Amino acid sequence: MPKPPHQDLPGDGHQGRRTTLTDGELRALDAHWRAANYLAAGQIYLLANPLLTEPLTGAHIKPRLLGHWGTSPGLNLVYTHLNRVIKARGLDALCVWGPGHGGPAVLANSWLEGSYSETYPDVTRDAEGMARLFRQFSFPGGVPSHIAPQTPGSIHEGGELGYSLAHAYGAALDNPDLLVACVIGDGEAETGPLAASWHANKFLDPVYDGAVLPILHLNGYKIANPTVLARLPEPELDDLLKGYGHQPVHVTGDDPVQIHRALAEAFDRSLDRIALLQRTAREERGSERPRWPVIVLRTPKGWTGPAWVDGQPVAGTWRAHQVPLAAVRENPDHRRQLESWLRSYRPEELFDAEGRPTADVLACVPEGTRRLGATPYANGGLRTRDLPLPPLDGFAVPADKPGVTLHEPTRVLGGFLAQVMRDTATRRDFRLVGPDETASNRLEAVYAASGKAWQAQTIQVDEHLDRHGRVMEVLSEHLCQGWLEGYLLTGRHGLFSCYEAFVHIVDSMVSQHIKWLKTSRELPWRAPVPSLNYLLTSHVWRQDHNGFSHQDPGFVDHVLNKSPDVVRVYLPPDANTLLSVTDHALRSRDYVNVIVAGKQPCFDWLSMDQARAHCARGAGIWDWAGTEDGDREPDVVLACAGDVPTQEVLAASDLLRRHLPHLSVRVVNVVDMTRLLPREEHPHGMPDFEFDGLFTTDKPVIFAYHGYPWLIHRLAYRRTGHRHMHVRGYKEMGTTTTPFDMVVRNDLDRYRLVMDVIDRVPGLGVRAAAVRQRMADARTRHHAWIREHGTDLPEVAEWTWAG
Repeated sequence: MPKPPHQDLPGDGHQGRRTTLTDGELRALDAHWRAANYLAAGQIYLLANPLLTEPLTGAHIKPRLLGHWGTSPGLNLVYTHLNRVIKARGLDALCVWGPGHGGPAVLANSWLEGSYSETYPDVTRDAEGMARLFRQFSFPGGVPSHIAPQTPGSIHEGGELGYSLAHAYGAALDNPDLLVACVIGDGEAETGPLAASWHANKFLDPVYDGAVLPILHLNGYKIANPTVLARLPEPELDDLLKGYGHQPVHVTGDDPVQIHRALAEAFDRSLDRIALLQRTAREERGSERPRWPVIVLRTPKGWTGPAWVDGQPVAGTWRAHQVPLAAVRENPDHRRQLESWLRSYRPEELFDAEGRPTADVLACVPEGTRRLGATPYANGGLRTRDLPLPPLDGFAVPADKPGVTLHEPTRVLGGFLAQVMRDTATRRDFRLVGPDETASNRLEAVYAASGKAWQAQTIQVDEHLDRHGRVMEVLSEHLCQGWLEGYLLTGRHGLFSCYEAFVHIVDSMVSQHIKWLKTSRELPWRAPVPSLNYLLTSHVWRQDHNGFSHQDPGFVDHVLNKSPDVVRVYLPPDANTLLSVTDHALRSRDYVNVIVAGKQPCFDWLSMDQARAHCARGAGIWDWAGTEDGDREPDVVLACAGDVPTQEVLAASDLLRRHLPHLSVRVVNVVDMTRLLPREEHPHGMPDFEFDGLFTTDKPVIFAYHGYPWLIHRLAYRRTGHRHMHVRGYKEMGTTTTPFDMVVRNDLDRYRLVMDVIDRVPGLGVRAAAVRQRMADARTRHHAWIREHGTDLPEVAEWTWAG
């Protein structure tokens, strides 16, 4: 176990710090906040005249008003006060902005601190740059209205609500000197993922992890309705947060002076407590789980904006959510109201004649990489180190002859991952996450290298729980995904192991992450981050004991709909190919890698050297498995992708070898599913000449696929020989039954594949009618056998490759 982080902790020496602001400090904080509010509103409305040096006219207003004002004043307030404590305490900090639609606020603050102009030199910190900042917001060719990859200092978009707190905890893991503030909107607080995220404090290690300071921002409303937490009486909300293991610190009001003083005190109290908890844990190694602070900030929605518009209340109501004054360009009254609103911030006090922020505005802003928009923690690729991955040969299984020995692929992989855990023990930059399934998925070898992170109570019967562990298990796929995303985006590495059927719970989360990566890859200042790696196991073909509810291979379909520059999907057919693709995935950057592999005993088809070569190709002919003689084209191609389909194709090839020895059979195995796409559609795609050489242009192709068969048709529909392709796969015929009965029910079994060959090779239907009948009879025998014996036919259960 590495030594604990150095003891010069954030906040040391500040216990009992004076929190009464001087008049000068108060004036500077308020100036910064007013400047940020002015800039946020200006981004929503103004096309020109950024400093209001002339009366506002319709020509100065954007033709389309887009953005979210309601949350922006509260976000600006938090940013201002984070600046104060970062500068005063010398903190390394990152902020996750849950109300990501409050993009104007974070953009305004990064412009004020100078990090925006450093990232985008054309948006200078003066009147000209301010005009460009305003114009580009939610404008064609500009920047999104949400906090996005384009926003300096961001790791979280927040377009889809619920993931901010999980991202914050992921960022804090193994970053012991980092404070991660997390602003949680009260609408977001109603989501299931956010509700689960309150439990993340039971996994945060005060010795080796950083701290998370949640800031629950209650402004009362969502788009059109009140929010649940904002309407709870304060004692009830206190009980809820205390029940989650937090110590609430409340700040409530609408008077700026009072709020500034109260929030300054709340931050100082919270950070003092965090420093005390960390110091106690690191010096005394106390075993009691910390009760971390949470700030509850209640301010009005749309605070400082228009109070009334057209006779309707706006500020403090849901009407302030987006654009409080919607008809400014054509309605003179609205325009006058907008000008009065903007001038209420007194921009002439905040910016000099050239549009540069005044000294008062910048007094609380930290310097260099301490600025929230410049922190390297939010550009994690800058902090990434390559993983010390061990040579694969030390973990490979012997495969002198294909299809003779069996191993559980994920158990073999577990040994490799355990060594990765050992080799990163002192650097602490690798985590394995999963929903209570590490041992179930046969990866329990990692426990010998690192236990399971756990800060709550332990009892004698518990196993492998470890306050300093780096295996993360919690029965919330959302939380696992959010932790890992935050961990990766701040520059570390990891793997998410999950049952194949239930990874769908994070379908929308992975979509958002793919979008983030796609956009980040287009930004030269964003350094590539470690890839998001999924290991999907306990898969559809071996959930025969759990039944229909656990059988769904569709995550691959979902991912392959996404940006081709980002997604990769691998279906290794045995243990050595699983080692090879996992090694490749853990070395990669800026991808989402989906690996589907079984945990049940599986035949070893390839040696380690053969596996490396095959995985590098992504798809290839297994000449030892077919009956081609090289002098003529094959009569049929048997293709496969996935471990169970590969076994069935090999068994079908064995049957054809025995029953139809003169038939020329080619066997093609596909590991990388994106190889089936045209080169123009995906970087891994095969050019037509290569695809045609592999699958032929006019011969029948019987393709046994792990998932839904129509995916193969979608990937290959533009190929010359597509009309000759016949795909077998999962077609929603599941139940609790024997392993082989699952493939029979879905017509993926070896006998059905032989029948398909006979049906589709020209002229074979008549000549091989007797063979076809034997195959149909075998399926009939199978049904009778399993109902009598409860196990598969001996000829299936005891089959080995004899080729």
